[in-house]
Amino acid sequence: MPSDKPASALHPIPAPTIATLGMMFVAGAAGTIAFDFWGQLVSPAIGWAGLSPHGLARSLLGAFGLPNGDFAGYFVHFYLVGLIGYPVGWLYVFRPLWRRVAGGGEGWLLPAAVYGVGLWVFAIGGITAVAGLPFFLNFTGITWVALIGHVLYALVLVAVMQLAARR
Repeated sequence: MPSDKPASALHPIPAPTIATLGMMFVAGAAGTIAFDFWGQLVSPAIGWAGLSPHGLARSLLGAFGLPNGDFAGYFVHFYLVGLIGYPVGWLYVFRPLWRRVAGGGEGWLLPAAVYGVGLWVFAIGGITAVAGLPFFLNFTGITWVALIGHVLYALVLVAVMQLAARR
């Protein structure tokens, strides 16, 4: 039976609690592991390009004159982006916006996949340009491997969040 409550009342934005933070870290870690497994192991194993997301982070840091060694690149990729930035983007920006526009009754697969495409546009279209790299990395093989990786990340991120919400 449909509800007469607005979608925002049916799916409130979670309070920034320790439990929410923990769920974001676990979901973000799972998504990042899936992304890196795909981009650094599976994709090269089948003859496609290999991803180096810490390399993109290093280029971005260097463009701002910040320390850009390997540790800094991995820290930005795994912790700041994978465990914090992208989960925050899903929970507090994209998901509420999607629900406001689409009404929130379509499940989670489609919005998660769309979020993944958005992450790809942000990272490979936007961050590369700011870091002084070619726009969308000249649409080479790495561009398309990154598209699959970002969609996979988002699907795993949201799937883990869905599982956590059921507990």
